Amino acid sequence: MREPIQKYFQMGIIAAMAYPAMNKADAQQAAQLVRSIACDPFFDAIELNPCGDAQTREALTKVLRQSHMRVCYSAHGRLLSAGLNPNDLEEQGRQKAEAALIAGVEEAHELGLGGIAFLSGHWAPETQQQAVAQLVKTTQNVCRYAAQKGMFVELEVFDSDIAKKSLLGPAALAAEYAAQVRCKCNNFGLMLDLSHFPMCHEDSRYILRTLRPYVTHLHFGNTVIAQPELEAYGDEHPRFGFPHSENDTAQLLEFLRVLQQEGFFCAKEPYVLSMEVKPWRDETPEVVVANTKRVFQRAWALL
Repeated sequence: MREPIQKYFQMGIIAAMAYPAMNKADAQQAAQLVRSIACDPFFDAIELNPCGDAQTREALTKVLRQSHMRVCYSAHGRLLSAGLNPNDLEEQGRQKAEAALIAGVEEAHELGLGGIAFLSGHWAPETQQQAVAQLVKTTQNVCRYAAQKGMFVELEVFDSDIAKKSLLGPAALAAEYAAQVRCKCNNFGLMLDLSHFPMCHEDSRYILRTLRPYVTHLHFGNTVIAQPELEAYGDEHPRFGFPHSENDTAQLLEFLRVLQQEGFFCAKEPYVLSMEVKPWRDETPEVVVANTKRVFQRAWALL
């Protein structure tokens, strides 16, 4: 492509994934890490986890207000850290997950953000349809609450049998779920991540064509799934070029090609397209981020 990527997408980064120090940083350290991202004109968007305390939220908000970046909020941690399941078959458990997500809406609103993202919970094959019904209930309730604040809700599709072992999961089932939610709530969409595609045993063309009407947010990255004993196996988002990994320039190029063919290149209202990469062990975050930019820019040049 001769045109810059920023014409068609808001290029983003999952901050605490690329810079793991954010997970234990105090307000000043977190603000400095976010400031370093905000100073990089490659990025138009940044994705944040729950911020923990009012002091950190205030420090981050001060930086982000200056940045002219789109800020996205991941509520994944609110569920995973507490072992909550939005498709819990036990109604009390489902309601606890729903309450955690509504608290996430409140925090995102306090930060001045437009919405939240979350993921589905564990499941069992024999109760799949009951779990989908529970997840639809949770999602619609959270969407209705978010709509009162003019906010959006997204569900990220993960794997169903390797790492997160989430209900969604397979593209066909995700389409069934999304259609049920959209029938009642127009402030809802799906988030897709290239690094999850190999874990779902499906390719870019099938996933993007199956879920096209519902996709509102995109990630790209890498994964290792060849053998469980390999380093960075599962949902670890290693850098491109990591030993035995699944995605590199060719897979990212195919992802971009299908996005183009399916009409995702939208200059008027660009989608967020975020890199989701994580340093492995003692790798340097800044080098891993630069690695990801190089691979992306090469794929874009070949498109």
